[in-house]
Amino acid sequence: MARADTLARARTLDRPALAYLARFPTAAGTQDMELTWAELARDTAWVTERLRGHGLGAGQRALLTTSGYEGFWGHAVIGALRTLKVTYGIAEAMGWDHRRTAVFHRELRPQAVIGLSAETLEGLAGSADIGEMFRPTSVVLARPAALPLLRGVGVSACLFTAVGPALALECPERTGAHVNAAEWRVGERDGDLFVAAGEQRTSLLAETPLGIRGRVVTDRCACGSEDPRVLLAEADQPLCTRS
Repeated sequence: MARADTLARARTLDRPALAYLARFPTAAGTQDMELTWAELARDTAWVTERLRGHGLGAGQRALLTTSGYEGFWGHAVIGALRTLKVTYGIAEAMGWDHRRTAVFHRELRPQAVIGLSAETLEGLAGSADIGEMFRPTSVVLARPAALPLLRGVGVSACLFTAVGPALALECPERTGAHVNAAEWRVGERDGDLFVAAGEQRTSLLAETPLGIRGRVVTDRCACGSEDPRVLLAEADQPLCTRS
């Protein structure tokens, strides 16, 4: 059977509602949570609007650095780039793959680099000037530990991080990373962040302390968003950890 016929037949099959079993770090250890395809579709729509707010659109190019075990976060970003008709390349976020990041950045000449990690930057630093490399890039969304490295060499990077199973993306105002209020409830208690599933989330998650120091701002952002914003106390929190 030809590949096109196989794919056509596959599209007629029933698909289970469950898309991912998400695993994420909390203050009490690693926790699992079910995520459905419908929830991921809404997450993708939200990320699409966040990236559109950074000026990304059809005909532009992006480089995403991510790891396989981060699939349920990366799924929404990839879906958003496809929706926006942005051509993208993917490199591993681990330091050992920094050369692929360098090659993609040189050949793709992206308008956006998403998910830069400190490990990637440390690998690149041995053979490139990080400031010269990323200052011309219009949109740089970086993980917490990478932010001070980038901003220290004049790169106007914005925060890209996980808050438990939720993804937080900073807008061009750079006043904290937005979290989708329609899907998640985020807050702080004694300087520690927590997250819980929102009312329309069918995958349940009770209020869960994350062991991340920070605070949450709930006033309207200058970009127009009403979503809460997370400000980390320290720029060294990982996007995710392996179990």
